[in-house]
Amino acid sequence: MRILSKGYGMDGGPNFDAQAVIDAMGPLIGIDIAPDDRDGIGDYLRVMADFAALLFAFPLDGRDEPAPAFEA
Repeated sequence: MRILSKGYGMDGGPNFDAQAVIDAMGPLIGIDIAPDDRDGIGDYLRVMADFAALLFAFPLDGRDEPAPAFEA
C-alpha cells in the first residue's frame, strides 16, 4: 500500500490529518509522543506531505527507469 498518495490523504492537501498520522505512527514504531511535541511534529509532517505531493505529481511513464545506485 502506498500511504503517500492522494487516496490516503497524505498529499499535503485538505484531507491530510497530521494528528491522525501521529496517533497511528507513535505506537507503530514504539514511541510515546509528548503532548507538547505533537504540534511541532504535525507541522513537520505537513511540510513532508507537501514535498511528497510534489514528487508524486511528477509525470512518469512506463519507459522511465529508476536511476542506478549512487556510490560516492
